[in-house]
Amino acid sequence: MDRALEGKVAIVTGASRGIGKGIALQLAEAGATVYITGRTLLPNGRGTSLTDCVEEIKKRGGVAIPVQCDHEKDDEVKDLFDRVAREQHGRLDILVNNAYSAAPACIDHIEEPTSFWDEPLETWNQTNSVGIRGVYICAVHAARLMVPARKGLIVNISSEGGLTYGLNPCYCVGKAAADRIASDCAQELREYNVAFLSLWPGATRTEIFTEWAENCQPKTSLQSAFKDRYVSNSESTEFSGRSIVSLAADPDIMKKTGRIFTTGDLADEYGFKDIDGRSPPDYVRRLRDRLSMLGYSMLAAWIPPSVKIPGWMLSAYYHIL
Repeated sequence: MDRALEGKVAIVTGASRGIGKGIALQLAEAGATVYITGRTLLPNGRGTSLTDCVEEIKKRGGVAIPVQCDHEKDDEVKDLFDRVAREQHGRLDILVNNAYSAAPACIDHIEEPTSFWDEPLETWNQTNSVGIRGVYICAVHAARLMVPARKGLIVNISSEGGLTYGLNPCYCVGKAAADRIASDCAQELREYNVAFLSLWPGATRTEIFTEWAENCQPKTSLQSAFKDRYVSNSESTEFSGRSIVSLAADPDIMKKTGRIFTTGDLADEYGFKDIDGRSPPDYVRRLRDRLSMLGYSMLAAWIPPSVKIPGWMLSAYYHIL
């Protein structure tokens, strides 16, 4: 086992399941002491819990500390960072802002697409209270530990929804805000050698999306597209974890600060694969995969996998549209 992060201290928010759990597993396996947060310690009807994550990490020889924390409650968030500072003598090397409370709402929208004016106004808070405000507050507390140490890495888990329409406006605004928080905060953290960036996972086999895909009988093109991504061409939850391990172990991480990366970008650069040995498609940046997704399979077969769509071109294309 590569213990590239031996001695490092990390916080992964929202780690009882999904991408957060996958990230925590990989960070701990790489040697980091990982504080994992969730609203409950024990199973609450969804079949997963922080204690399950801790047990799996122990089996892999890692160390995880579960912390019950509702990221909508500022005092609980402060207590989390105070505890880490107290127990780790002021040290925090990695923060992964993954907590997100609207995944079930995303499934509901796929099942029954609704225009934003027909959505209850609570949809905004449900989607973005943790996803925007919570991300910012965690970043503030993390910076207060990292800046004096003049080192650290903060990663926001976001998606291509920050660039283009997907699901609904609340979702996309939240992802764009997460990207912008990373970019702008990175400007002020740069002189203190603290990196801050956004990570866009591809379609990921989280528990909630896997369950939906297994039971879904597509009725619309949107449902068919989502099912194809999540069943046939998806990433494991630990693929994002391998991305962050590689970032945290990179001595030149400051060259990446303030930017957005897909998991596919990082897999190509650092040379890792998913836990099943596959290289999942990167529909955002890899031209071959994007053409295949759009139905141009024969043309895609002629494109080398190393050919990427430049970020500026994607941004210009979507903003022109």
